[in-house]
Amino acid sequence: MIRLSRTVALVLMCALAAGTASAQDKVKIHFTLDWKLQGIHAWFFWAKEKGYLAKENIDVTIDQGDGSAYTVTRIMSGTYDAGFGDVNAIIQNTAQRPGVAPVMVYMIYSKAPFALLTKATSPIKTVADMRGHKLGAPAGSAALTLFPLLAEKNGLPMSAVTVENMTPALQEPLLLRNEVDASAVFTATSYMNLVALGLDPDKDFRWLYYTDYGLNLYSNGVMVSQKLIKEHPEAVRGLLRALARSMREVLEHPDEAMALLAKSQPLLNKDIEKRRLLYVTRTLIDTPESRQIGVGDISDKRMADSIGAVVKAYNLPRTPSVAEVFDRSFLPPKAERTLPPLSN
Repeated sequence: MIRLSRTVALVLMCALAAGTASAQDKVKIHFTLDWKLQGIHAWFFWAKEKGYLAKENIDVTIDQGDGSAYTVTRIMSGTYDAGFGDVNAIIQNTAQRPGVAPVMVYMIYSKAPFALLTKATSPIKTVADMRGHKLGAPAGSAALTLFPLLAEKNGLPMSAVTVENMTPALQEPLLLRNEVDASAVFTATSYMNLVALGLDPDKDFRWLYYTDYGLNLYSNGVMVSQKLIKEHPEAVRGLLRALARSMREVLEHPDEAMALLAKSQPLLNKDIEKRRLLYVTRTLIDTPESRQIGVGDISDKRMADSIGAVVKAYNLPRTPSVAEVFDRSFLPPKAERTLPPLSN
């Protein structure tokens, strides 16, 4: 009996040690969002709450962000291992610091959210119609920085447009007060700002997407540090498997997803954020291209064109290759990256 007890004790101790080692072996990933917590971030929290990340042996800490471009610099600083941010910022940093900038591994915004916003009653119906009008935008914003290239593609001299700089919070109010004729905006934000003001963004306003006027750029997705890729490639694969599953489930259960988000942010307006989630999915994520190749992947030809456009717009010193900017080798199969039909 004594021998048996000792054997049982040894087995229990080994099991406990194995469990402790397993917990210690989890790869810790510090993940930064692009902005304050919104409905469009639901799938990251869903993956964590449902245990999908833990199942992949990953321990992920998710922090709020300060802008899509800052995701790149946060990862480059070594403070974060991965994040949700703008591929165009990766292009800029890769051109200047090759081998240091993070790499996009899962493209979520197949269509860039840059657009000119104007009233539905405005005479501005195309980009070329901006001639002789006033454009409002925050100084240094991506939408404004890319506007001269958009203007060039549409035969619009920049000298024919007056640019009025303003803070992001004033873009919609100044447009409503007719102090500018159009604003260069990030649609995922401006659309819901108008909803919050009690306006109908679809009926009361006109949206001229840059992608529809010759500047067919990609935008936000999941990026990871080159250090994480080299040291923990399987953790990157696991992160994307969990994300792909969570995106499908969040879109199948958006109300549950908003309730889950509200646990992290009690002041979250669940109705507003559900509408943001579905709007962004319909307009930026669920595109003809993503339906063909699956959410997360890209067209190499289109990305090469995008890189060229960004290099020109920002007068960068070199043109990065597609492989320096995007790595599809960690993607789950296309079937796992296909979105379900959206609810209303």
